[in-house]
Amino acid sequence: MKILVTGSSGLVGTALVKALGRDGHMLCRLMRPESRMSSEVKDGFNVAWNPATGELGGAAVGADAVVNLAGASIAGGRWTTEGKAVLRASRIDTTRALVEALAKMNARPSVLVSASAIGIYGDRGDELLTEESGAGTDFLAGLAREWEAEALKAEALGIRVVLARFGIILAQEGGALAKMLLPFKLGTGGRLGSGQQWMSWVTLEDVVGILRMAIEKAAVRGAVNVVAPQPVKNAEFTKTLAKALHRPALFPAPAVALRVVLGEMADALLLSSQRVVPQRLEQTGFRFAHANLTTALGTVLSTS
Repeated sequence: MKILVTGSSGLVGTALVKALGRDGHMLCRLMRPESRMSSEVKDGFNVAWNPATGELGGAAVGADAVVNLAGASIAGGRWTTEGKAVLRASRIDTTRALVEALAKMNARPSVLVSASAIGIYGDRGDELLTEESGAGTDFLAGLAREWEAEALKAEALGIRVVLARFGIILAQEGGALAKMLLPFKLGTGGRLGSGQQWMSWVTLEDVVGILRMAIEKAAVRGAVNVVAPQPVKNAEFTKTLAKALHRPALFPAPAVALRVVLGEMADALLLSSQRVVPQRLEQTGFRFAHANLTTALGTVLSTS
């Protein structure tokens, strides 16, 4: 298959492109004007892509699938007015421009797999959340809702759309776990706030497997919770991580301190509770490589 990928240099994009290349697919990385483009790519090639103008290089013609992973880091800094505008533009505006570019193609891809996040559910306490659950009302929920709405416009073009709602991705290369490792290795890690908030996690290996299935399996469409089947509370997560690193977890971070340092982002990313289960994945028969947190962390932390 010929597959277009936005956000190919990110944590998920890098791993996915490598996996698809090994599978023998032709990869086309959609690169913005400001991106540094190498002339040679082992498992594909770069295609010029300008979301501001909608210009898409001719090499994208004939694509069978598109994976849209573009988006500025949610945890890149405090959520100022300017910062929120960047988050919105990098997701909503970019996805809108991508779908408009696909609309101009004479031969369109059969599937668009577009990133989203379980942040769409908001802070829901102990409620068990599936793909049928309603959206929340905070900033992240609104961002994800609009992001998904732009991707779903591709359905009117005859393109199957899959909305990959990512949970907390476990990987040493980046993401939330990478940021947590240093304090725990130094013996200063601990639960966040009360520790009673649910964390819905998934390993990077399983994320790649889920995205590959979403591309290839025609029956998969709509929202898909990209999370492992066993969410845990923050207190259990931190205890398990500390044990995996052979370190204590004695220094909790009070909610008030987190709010002082991070502002609104503290509540949305660290203190909110989302007990999400992968109902759609289980219905498709997807088999997780890592369904248990202890073994998942053991595997992730053993790789270099």
